[in-house]
Amino acid sequence: MQKQTVFHSRLLPFLLLIPQAAVVLIFFYWPAAQAVYQSFLLQDAFGLSTTFVAFENYVALFHEPGYFSAIVRTFLFSAAIGCASLSLALLLAVMADKPLRGVGIYRTLLIWPYAVAPAVAGVLWIFMLHPSLGVVARGLRNLGVNWNPLLNGDHAVILVVLAATWKQISYNFLFFLAGLQAIPKSVLEAAAIDGARPMRRFWTVTFPLLTPTIFFLIVVNIVYAFFDTFGIIDAMTGGGPAKATETLVYKVYLDGLLGGNLGSSAAQSVVLMVIVIALTAVQFRYVERKVTY
Repeated sequence: MQKQTVFHSRLLPFLLLIPQAAVVLIFFYWPAAQAVYQSFLLQDAFGLSTTFVAFENYVALFHEPGYFSAIVRTFLFSAAIGCASLSLALLLAVMADKPLRGVGIYRTLLIWPYAVAPAVAGVLWIFMLHPSLGVVARGLRNLGVNWNPLLNGDHAVILVVLAATWKQISYNFLFFLAGLQAIPKSVLEAAAIDGARPMRRFWTVTFPLLTPTIFFLIVVNIVYAFFDTFGIIDAMTGGGPAKATETLVYKVYLDGLLGGNLGSSAAQSVVLMVIVIALTAVQFRYVERKVTY
């Protein structure tokens, strides 16, 4: 017999929803509405004088060559971080799902990086790969690699991608491991009895059953790459060198808080929000078709 929660008052369910609805309204819808409103204004850095300029901020934004470079750079960052973090997390989850001795310790160690703040993760990696202080950087120089992310844009991009990927692997690992453990062992045993080798069992049985988890993580990782890498970029490179690591979310910060161009910064945040919503809609429209539920 299934137990069901019964509300004796019709008003009680709505009262229970009020705290969550208030959080969503205050911390999401209200700031988003403020950003849309400010994107139509031209105001000074202190907000003392404002002028309604309609779509001039958007027109100026799309006439700025550096903005399109930031868009391309952000998409490349997102693709690199998403592919690397998902692939490595899936590999680690498959290994940790095996009946190994001390597997609980391995799982705990793999989960720990998720508790590290993005800025702290950036500092840890910059200490390892700093051109003059980093231990790993010294090893690269001994191998003849002139590693210098402070001056070389490509090296800075690699450094940021490595740090952002390492930070996100633990999150993906948790979901992949839970998805693997939810797959019935009888299905895998039946495939083994039919003569399927481990690699074939993975691609024909395990991977299709993991597609709901993979689809969810693709959406989450794109949002992470677009927004949550801000702390890593700020701690490691500050958008440099020569704007090589300046993504859309970091450009909003540079132009708004540091540059004082609040109208353009608000317009950029609106465009960024539209891009992420559009990407999510495209994934639900096309990628979800390949998901096996």
